[in-house]
Amino acid sequence: MAWKWMPPLLLLAWLSASVCSAGDRTDLLNVCMDAKHHKTKPGPEDKLHGQCTPWRKNVCCSASTSQELHKDTSLLYNFNWDHCGKMEPSCKRHFIQDTCLYECSPNLGPWIQEVNQSWRKERILNVPLCKEDCESWWEDCRTSSTCKSNWHKGWNWTSGINECPVKNACHRFDFYFPTPAALCNEIWSHSFKVSNYSRGSGRCIQMWFDPAQGNPNEEVARFYAEAMMNGAELHGAWSLLLGLALLLLLS
Repeated sequence: MAWKWMPPLLLLAWLSASVCSAGDRTDLLNVCMDAKHHKTKPGPEDKLHGQCTPWRKNVCCSASTSQELHKDTSLLYNFNWDHCGKMEPSCKRHFIQDTCLYECSPNLGPWIQEVNQSWRKERILNVPLCKEDCESWWEDCRTSSTCKSNWHKGWNWTSGINECPVKNACHRFDFYFPTPAALCNEIWSHSFKVSNYSRGSGRCIQMWFDPAQGNPNEEVARFYAEAMMNGAELHGAWSLLLGLALLLLLS
C-alpha cells in the first residue's frame, strides 16, 4: 500500500519546492552581500563620502568605509592603485566608483553568489554593466599602467600591500586589456559582464548615477529578479508535468 502514496507525495514535494524557490527570490531586492565591510541590511547613511554619495538614502556601506575607499592605498584591503606608477586621476575615479558600487549598492542581489573565501561568504558574478560605463572606464585608463589582467589574485603581498609578481612587467592598461570588455569582464574575476544595453535602459547596472534623478539600478534589479522568479516558476511547472507523467506511468 505504501508505494501507492509515494507518487502524490513526490508530486507535493515538487510543487512545494517550486513555490519555495520562487518565494525565496524576493530576497534578491534591497539586500547586502555577506562580505568583509558590508552592513547586514541596507539603510540611510547621510555622511557618505565623495563618489559614494549617490547611495546615501539606502546603502550597504558605512560612512567610514566610504571615506577609506577613496584613499590611494585603502586600509579596507591594503590595495594600492599605484602599483605600476601613479594612476591617472581620471582612471582612478572609475575604480573608486566601482568600489562604491561594490561596497554600497543594495541593488546587486540577482548576481550575488556564495563563495568560500576567508574575507567574504558572498560575491557578485556577471553583473550586466552598462556599455558606456565600461567604455569610458577603459578609455580613461588606457594610458595608466598595470602588471596584471586579474586583480583578484596572484599579487605579491609580502610587504603587506599588493605588488606586482616578479615575472609580471608593467605595461599600459590596453596591453593587458585590449578591449573594454576585457577590462570590465576580467579585472575582478567576472564580477561584471559588459552589457549591450545603455545607461537609462533599465536593463544594465550603472556604476554611478545622479541621485537627484533617483537610483536607476533599483529598476534593473527588479527586472532581473522577476526574470529569475519567472524562470523558477517555469522550472516548477516542468517538475509538475514530470510528476504527473510519473503518476501516469505508475498508475
